[in-house]
Amino acid sequence: MQHWLRLAFACAFLPSLAGAEPLPALNLDPKATTVSGLSSGAFMAVQLQVAFSSRVSGAGIVAGGPYDCADHSLWRALYVCMDPFFIGPDPDSSIESIEALASENLIDPIQDVSPDRIYLFHGEADDTVARSTMDVLRQTYALLGVTAGNLTYVTEVDAGHGFVTEQGSVSCDATRPDFLIDCDFDQAGDILNQLYADLSRPVAPRAEGFVTFDQGQYTNGAAGMDSIAFVYIPADCAEGEICRLHIALHGCKQGRQVLGENYARLTGYNQWAEANKIVVLYPQAVRIPSPWYNWFAGNPNGCWDWWGYSGPDYLSRNAPQLSAIARMAAAIGAPLQQ
Repeated sequence: MQHWLRLAFACAFLPSLAGAEPLPALNLDPKATTVSGLSSGAFMAVQLQVAFSSRVSGAGIVAGGPYDCADHSLWRALYVCMDPFFIGPDPDSSIESIEALASENLIDPIQDVSPDRIYLFHGEADDTVARSTMDVLRQTYALLGVTAGNLTYVTEVDAGHGFVTEQGSVSCDATRPDFLIDCDFDQAGDILNQLYADLSRPVAPRAEGFVTFDQGQYTNGAAGMDSIAFVYIPADCAEGEICRLHIALHGCKQGRQVLGENYARLTGYNQWAEANKIVVLYPQAVRIPSPWYNWFAGNPNGCWDWWGYSGPDYLSRNAPQLSAIARMAAAIGAPLQQ
C-alpha cells in the first residue's frame, strides 16, 4: 500500500479538535459509480445520474420521479410530481429538458444514460409520492434507451413512504419519521444487486470503517448542505484495493441534523459494502427555515434540491449541490467528469 494512501486513510480516523477530517483518497474504479436515494434523495439521484451519466453507471430510485419534474416550482413539486392534482408529470417534458441541457453541454450526452442499470421501487402503501409518478419515471428511462433487461421495478411490497429495511423502527405500511421502515425486506441489498453483478453475501460492517468527514470542504457554500457527512470504507478499500463508489442520498427529515448517523448506519448498505469492495458515500442535507410570510421558500424539512431552492441552476453539472457531490466523489477517487 502506497505511503500517501496509508497516511490519507489513517488521517480520516484521527480525532481532531478542529473538527472532522477531509475525505481520504482511495483507489476507485471511475466507471463503477452508482447512486441511490429516497424521496427528495431519489429525485436528486436522478439528477446526479443524468448530469454525470458518462461516469454514473446506475441508479436506485425509491419513491422519486423524472428529471426536471418540478420545473423550478415547489408548487409543481408538491401537486404535479408528488401528489398530482389536475395534471401529472410528463415523460416527454423530461426528455425535452435533458436534450436542451445536453445540447448546451451542461449535462453529459443523453445517450450515456442508455446502458445504465436501474432499480425503481414504489411501496403499495406509499401515498406521499404517487405510483403514477414512478410509472412516468419508468417511461422516461425507456425513452432514454434503458432496456427492460437493465431495469427492475418493484411494486409488490406493502410499504409506506420510506427506505425499506429488515429491522427499521417504523411498521411496514406506515409513513412517519424516521422513514426507515421494517418490511423484512433488504432494500439496500436489492438495490446493490441490481446495480452491480455477482455480489457476495453481506457481512458485519467494521466500526472503524464508518467515517465522519468535513463535507464543508466540498460544498463551496451550497445552500442546504451540512458541514459534516459520512462515508463507509471497507477494509479492502482501506488497504488500497480497487473498489467501487455508491452514493446514497437520504430523504427529507433524514439528514444528520435530524437522525444523526442512523440513515448511514441502519439502511443496510454497509454490510453489502464490506463484503463487496464498495465505498458508500452519504452526503448530508440540512434545513433552511422558511420565512413566515412565504412558506414556499426555504427548505424546512432538510430535503435535497429538486425544485430550485438553491438557485436557478439545480439540474446541471454546475448546480450547487450536484457539483458539491461531484467534488466529494473526485476527492475520494471517483471523479464524475472525464
